[in-house]
Amino acid sequence: MDTINLGSIHSPADIRKMNMDELKALAAEMRSALIHKLSATGGHVGPNLGMVEATVALHYVFDTPKDKIIYDVSHQSYAHKMLTGRMEAFISPEHYKDVTGYTDPDESPDFDMFSVGHTSTAIALAAGIAKARDLNDGKENIIAVCGDGALGGGEALEGLNFGATLGSNFIVVINDNDMSIAHNHGGLYADLRLLRNSNGTAEPNIFRSFGYSYRYVHYGNNIESLIKAFQSVKDIDHPVVVHINTMKGMGLPVAEANKEAFHYTAPFDPKTGANICRESAGTAPETYQDIFADHILMLMKENKDIAVLNAGTPGAVGFTPDKRREAGDRFIDVGIAEQMCVAMASGMAKAGCRPVMAVVSSFLQRAYDQLSQDVAINNQPAVFNIFYGGAESMTDKTHLGFFDIAIISNIPRFNYLTPTCREEYIAMLDWAIRQREMPVAVRVPAGAVVSNQDCELIDDYSRPEYEVVRKGNKVALIGVGSMFPRMAEAADILAANSVGVTLINPRSVTYLDTATLSTLSSCDIVITAEDGIVDGGFGQKIAAFFAQPGASATPKVECLGLPKEFIDRYNPSDLLAQCGLEPRQIAERAMGAIK
Repeated sequence: MDTINLGSIHSPADIRKMNMDELKALAAEMRSALIHKLSATGGHVGPNLGMVEATVALHYVFDTPKDKIIYDVSHQSYAHKMLTGRMEAFISPEHYKDVTGYTDPDESPDFDMFSVGHTSTAIALAAGIAKARDLNDGKENIIAVCGDGALGGGEALEGLNFGATLGSNFIVVINDNDMSIAHNHGGLYADLRLLRNSNGTAEPNIFRSFGYSYRYVHYGNNIESLIKAFQSVKDIDHPVVVHINTMKGMGLPVAEANKEAFHYTAPFDPKTGANICRESAGTAPETYQDIFADHILMLMKENKDIAVLNAGTPGAVGFTPDKRREAGDRFIDVGIAEQMCVAMASGMAKAGCRPVMAVVSSFLQRAYDQLSQDVAINNQPAVFNIFYGGAESMTDKTHLGFFDIAIISNIPRFNYLTPTCREEYIAMLDWAIRQREMPVAVRVPAGAVVSNQDCELIDDYSRPEYEVVRKGNKVALIGVGSMFPRMAEAADILAANSVGVTLINPRSVTYLDTATLSTLSSCDIVITAEDGIVDGGFGQKIAAFFAQPGASATPKVECLGLPKEFIDRYNPSDLLAQCGLEPRQIAERAMGAIK
C-alpha cells in the first residue's frame, strides 16, 4: 500500500487528485495518527475511528467548502478536521491542543458551519442552510451527518420530518454503528437493525416513510463503496438518506471490543486499553458517581418504587454495565432524549413511583420546557440528580455546567439543593426520594469527594433553613455547594486575623432563609460564592434581599461566581482565581471592606 505524507494534506482539494489505492492509504495513515494522538491526549476514540473512511469519501466526492457538511454529533469530526487545514493538530504533539473536540467556526469558518457539542441538531441546522440556499437560488449540496445515537433525539426527528418537505437537494448521512455512548435504546433502532440485517431492503423503511429516497452502504468503512454511494446522490434534486453501517472503534482492537468504554476516554495504552492516568495513580478514588450508583442500588433493594432514568449517558452518572445489570428494568435509558426523560419522570411520579433522573448539567438545558411545564406546573415530586455542575467539570464551551443554578432555581416550585459534602449529599438525596410534596433537584458536588462528619444534617429540606457553621459580627460568608469548603478556608484566614466571621451553608439555592439573613444586617459585608454564573444566580437573590426598601441596616453585598460567557477549554483553577474565588482572595476582599 502507498504511504501518504499527512503533512502534505492542507485541504480536501489535495485528496481529490488521489486514486483509490492512495485514498485507502490516506485513511490508514489518518487512523494511525488518530490512535497515536488520542492514546496520548484522550478524547472521543470510537466515534472518530469509525468515521475515517466516510469522511475521506465525503470530502473526495463533494466540493467542500462550497458544498456544506454539518456533523452530528460533531465529536465524530476529527478526520474532517485533519482534511480541512488542521492536520498539524493531529500529527504534531506540540499542536495537539490547537483544536477543540467539536466542529468550530472559530477554527475554520469555511469548513465548520457550527459549534455543535450537543446532539440531534445537524438535520435541523442543515434544513435551515438548505432552505436559505433555495430562497437564494443556490445549487450547492447540503449534507447532514448524523450518528452515535443522535437520530433518536427529538430534534433530529423533527428535522427529518421537515427536511423531507424541502423538495430540493438535502442529503442526510446516517452513520449507524449500532451504538450511542452506550447501547442504543428504542424502537427506531430496531428498525435500523432490521435494515442492516437485510442489506437495506427491509420494509417498512422509516426513511422512505418520511418521504426520503434511500441508499444503503453495508460496508461503511469501505472507501470505494462509500464513494459510489455519495456520487450517486451528489447534486440530487430531492431529499435522500444515505445509511452507512460503520464499526465504532474501527482499527483499534480494544476499542472495537469495548465500544462504550472507548466512546470517550482518558489517555490510554493502545495495546491494552489501560487508562494511563489511573495506572500511574494506583487505585481510582471514589467519585460522587460511585456514591450515587451504589446508594441508589441499595435503596432499590428496600423500595421497589425507585427507578433511575437517564438520557444516553449512563457511565457519566456512575451506572457502569455491571450496575445497570444489577438494577435491571429499574435503570431506564431512554437514549439521547432529555426532553422525553424529564417528562417521563413526571409521569412516573404521578403514577406513584419515585423516579430519579440522573443527568449531566449541560445536557439538562435541552429540557428546560419540560422541567417547567411537565414537572413544576404539575408539581410532580420527581427527583433530578445533576452531575458535572460548576467550574470543575467539563470545560468545552459546548458542555459548560455553570448555567444550571440560574436556570433551575428560578423555576417556581423546584427546590434546588446544593450539598457541600458526601454526607450531606446522601442525606439530601434520601429526603428528596422520601418526600412527595415538590420536585427536587440535587446538584452533585463537583471535583474530589469531600467528607465532613461535622456537617449538620436535617430531616426536612423543604423549608429554607441555612446551616450557620460559625458566627461573627463583621463579615458573613455564604458558600454554595462545592464553593463552601473555599469559604470555610477563607473564614479560617479571617478568624486568624481576628475578624469576626459568620460562615453559612445555604443548603438550597431556591429559597431564602430570611430569618438567618436578617441577623447579618449589622455585618460590614456579606460575600456569596457559587460556581455558577452570577447573573440570575443565588448571590443576586441575597443582594436583592438586602436591597429591599426600609431595611434598618444594609451590609455591602458582593456576589462571587462565574461570568455569563461561553468560555472554551479553560483551566478550572485559573478560572476560579480570575473570578476571585480562591480562599485568600475571598478573605482579602472581606478585610478590605471592613469599616
